Parts: sequence; structure tokens; C-alpha cells
Amino acid sequence: MKQERAARTRDQILNAAAEAFAGTGFPAVTILDVAELAGVTKGAVYFHFANKEALAVAVAEEFYALLPAIAETVRTEPIAPLDAVAELLIRTATAFRDNRMIQAGARLQIERHLVEAAMPTPFTEYTHLIADLLAQAQSDGQLPASSDPQAMARVVVAAFFGGQHISWVLHDRKDLAERVREIIDVILP
Repeated sequence: MKQERAARTRDQILNAAAEAFAGTGFPAVTILDVAELAGVTKGAVYFHFANKEALAVAVAEEFYALLPAIAETVRTEPIAPLDAVAELLIRTATAFRDNRMIQAGARLQIERHLVEAAMPTPFTEYTHLIADLLAQAQSDGQLPASSDPQAMARVVVAAFFGGQHISWVLHDRKDLAERVREIIDVILP
């Protein structure tokens, strides 16, 4: 019972931290802000997280766990690999638009130099997911044999994360799905 309550409290704190980081950014957030958003005491926050940096790392780790989870939902679909890349980008865009943990993780990527802790390495796992799908597309004949799935994946990921950032800054991600469709139409054959 105590462990379940502790896990629930930790999740509340983590979600509150994501809300705060997504909304105002790492530098402006205090432990008191997170405690108030979570409806707990500062002591409860400190019980689960040593400091604000530990909170940022935990939010970033959650963000990087959510991206492969999105990919897994696509991999279960009976669709061609190139279509799976497009679907993965669309589902990821939807998550960026709607999910505060994802938004917080994206913001923390940008602000990582302000966090005095070892943050997860950005973009690599997502690039590997895309590269694997593109290699499979090449193997299935959806891409020319001369294609470089690794290079294509780097370009797709750069375009996606750049597009989501521009959409966030200019339109609060409201037009992200349209921007991602443009990326798909221009980059993927």
C-alpha cells in the first residue's frame, strides 16, 4: 500500500514537473512550483527527487521512453515500412502537440545546457528507429538500393524536430500535423 502511494506521489510530481518545465522552462521553475502543481509538500518532492536537476533528468528520461512506445504502436500495424515511417512521424507530432511530458522533454532538450546534470543523449534512439524502418523499406524495394537509410533518417529526424520547434514557437504546435505532412511529402518518396 505504501509503495503504491509513493509511486502515485512520484508520478504526480513528475507530471507536475513536466507541466512546469513545458510551460515556463527549466530556469524559471522552482521546487515549490512543482510541489504546488502536484498538490504535495516540498518535502515530498525532495523525498523522490534530490533537486530540480534530478526532476529534469527524470522528465527527460520519461520523454525518451515515450518516443519508442509510440514507435511500438506503429510497428504493430500491418503497413509497409515507408508508410510506418510516415505514421510514426504523424503519431509523434500528435504527441508533441497534446502531451505535456513530451513537450517538457522537447523543451529540456533545448535547455539541456542549463541543467547541471547528465541528461539523456537527444535524438539518437529516434534516429535509429527511423533508420531501421528505412532500411527495411529499402530491403522491401520501397527505396532504391542506392539510398542511405542512415543519412535519410538523420535528415528526417532533423526536419521533424526542427519543424516541431518552429511550429511550437510560431503557433504553439497547432499546425504541427500540417508541417509534418509537408516533411513527409518532401522527404519520403
